[in-house]
Amino acid sequence: MQAQDRISAGQAVYTPFTLNVYDYVVLGFSNRFLWRCPTSKLEAMYDRNVSDDHLDVGVGTGYFLDKATWPVEQPQITLLDLNANSLEAASRRIGRYKPETFAANVFEPLPTGRKYRSVGLCYLLHCLPGAMAEKAPAVFDNVIEVTEAGGRIFGATILQGDAQRSVAAQALMNFYNRKGIFSNSSDTFAALENVLRERFEKFTTRRHGAVVIFEAQKA
Repeated sequence: MQAQDRISAGQAVYTPFTLNVYDYVVLGFSNRFLWRCPTSKLEAMYDRNVSDDHLDVGVGTGYFLDKATWPVEQPQITLLDLNANSLEAASRRIGRYKPETFAANVFEPLPTGRKYRSVGLCYLLHCLPGAMAEKAPAVFDNVIEVTEAGGRIFGATILQGDAQRSVAAQALMNFYNRKGIFSNSSDTFAALENVLRERFEKFTTRRHGAVVIFEAQKA
């Protein structure tokens, strides 16, 4: 499979139908019982890091933006995703904030034209093709370019390489990797930490089951 095809495969699963059931299947069931990272952990990550001027990359259904405790009543929110269905669903869900949207590939320079005080990358990396040491540097470098000095860059990804997981979780990960929905067969905690360490003086990581939460600050 060519690189562009692999990128497309990782986001093509987000059809209107799958987005309608995503919150129940992934955030309700898989997070708790398969990946062993309750969705509340991810909600708390957003609450700790979102700012009054936020960019979300890989927006899913907009669940976390909808639930987040924002520091101001009307934050400026920008949504960026390659999938038009996700952009539409998330934009509609948080319509009260009047978000700006961009359809773009995170492996290319981000076309927002400005910088943000916080950037979220929740459940993005494990959907992108390539090993962690190959894909994460490009993603973080592009995100850093659109983050203000002192801004927060945070997110979560599902690991496979060295993550403890049940037989059911392993079977589902293998299935997702065969279909190109996930590309995390060799993603490890150490590989992600190495990428973060090379780019940030201040960062933290937290492991919850097969999920790692990362939070960093641009110098």
